[in-house]
Amino acid sequence: MPYKQFEEYTTKVTNEVKDRYKTIIEELGEDVTREGLVKTPERAAKAMQFLTQGYDMDAAEILKGAMFAEDYNEMVIVKDIELYSLCEHHILPFFGKAHIAYIPNGYIVGLSKLPRIVDVFARRLQVQERLTHDILECINNTLQPKGVAVVIEASHMCMMMRGVQKQNSVTTTSGFRGAFENIETRTEFLKLISSDLS
Repeated sequence: MPYKQFEEYTTKVTNEVKDRYKTIIEELGEDVTREGLVKTPERAAKAMQFLTQGYDMDAAEILKGAMFAEDYNEMVIVKDIELYSLCEHHILPFFGKAHIAYIPNGYIVGLSKLPRIVDVFARRLQVQERLTHDILECINNTLQPKGVAVVIEASHMCMMMRGVQKQNSVTTTSGFRGAFENIETRTEFLKLISSDLS
């Protein structure tokens, strides 16, 4: 399914998830008939559908829809791509930014498509390590560039709000394929995004 820029909900799923949220809220000791909570189960059900809509999207098809033959073989970087995802361990948000680079091999891709595939994979229950890998492999397998690099920096609410409660920690993950496995190319990429890395 192509990238969606609008919110779309399935009535059956909304109703089923809404009922489950209502039960959870009640079991936590709250009154779901209280004014502030009456519509919360439905809002939460819709929010979860939006935050997990990546399951219905095909990142490879998004890239294929904007590949253009071009004789350009230098590094292309899109950095500071905002991302918001849900940790699959606690279903709490993690958020941050992704930096993506690739070296074309006969084809370039529309620049907006790189942030879109970040969204496709981020809008699923995730761990940051797999999110990095998914983005990297999708670009590498679909675009078949000379090289691809992905770095993600994110803060995790499961560490900030609960557990160790460390509010200032940032997790950085990275992946490199092809030309970026060469230390000189990798260093150039990291230098170009270094103003954004801690």
